[in-house]
Amino acid sequence: MPENEAADRLIVAITSRALFDMAESHALFEQAGLEAFHRFQRERENDALVPGIAFPLVQKLLRLNPPKPEPPRVEVILLSRNSTDTGLRIFNSIEHYGLDIARAAFTSGAAVWPYVRSFGAQLFLSANPESVKSSLDAGIAAATILPSKAPAASSDQLRIAFDGDAVIFGDEGERVSQEHGIEAFHRHEVERVDQPLSGGPFRGFLAALHRLQEAFPEENSPIRTALVTARSAPAHKRVILTLRHWGVRLDEALFLGGRDKGPFLETFGADIFFDDSAHNVESARRHVATGHVPHGVSNEKR
Repeated sequence: MPENEAADRLIVAITSRALFDMAESHALFEQAGLEAFHRFQRERENDALVPGIAFPLVQKLLRLNPPKPEPPRVEVILLSRNSTDTGLRIFNSIEHYGLDIARAAFTSGAAVWPYVRSFGAQLFLSANPESVKSSLDAGIAAATILPSKAPAASSDQLRIAFDGDAVIFGDEGERVSQEHGIEAFHRHEVERVDQPLSGGPFRGFLAALHRLQEAFPEENSPIRTALVTARSAPAHKRVILTLRHWGVRLDEALFLGGRDKGPFLETFGADIFFDDSAHNVESARRHVATGHVPHGVSNEKR
């Protein structure tokens, strides 16, 4: 792929365990070892894998592409620790579901995350927390997708929701809140209202998603985004001014003041929600597909 083409498209890297429900074969691998896993996959290589939690998201991303031979706006890269041999079932499943995924890396047990940057991906989704943490440490937006069966799609529109602090933005405000309390946090934000917030690990992905949105008319866009944050007034103003400073559009902003996010995410119809808080992730995943972003003060060992 020419470098200028890669820069103009949204590239998402995803592991096979996030795309498909591979819980059965993964459990076999852990219990019976590699040879049993290889035999299991070869014997079933013509049986399509069941869609996983991120499958509807990938379907909607790929539907944003214009008909060929027009160049794609979105590319999905498959990364797998399977061998090329056992990976045949994965590619057969991709073909079975008609997913336009052509590029892949099979590493035979080696880490896959180093290839995320090689492919130029702005987002990495994996079921392996260690791979996700390594990607975040390398400056790549990444989230841990917990394996489960895919939810039914609620609409044809791609809907992506983000937490704010430690995801889109840096975690400075969250540190103040955890160390000194909510009143100190509000004072901190009001005093710095005219200073843009620092960027978090998902700032680059949000910018790439915004560029993709601009290819469509705003009033009839196939993409809708939302900020779903525990912030409330008066801490909302700095968020709005920061997004304006960045030149990035978010279609909806929910300032919940600590309310449980799950019901609001279900109302929004999120195809995926990204949050740094393990507590929020456990709550949200009862309602929508959720990615844990292990970044910032909430994920530091104490």
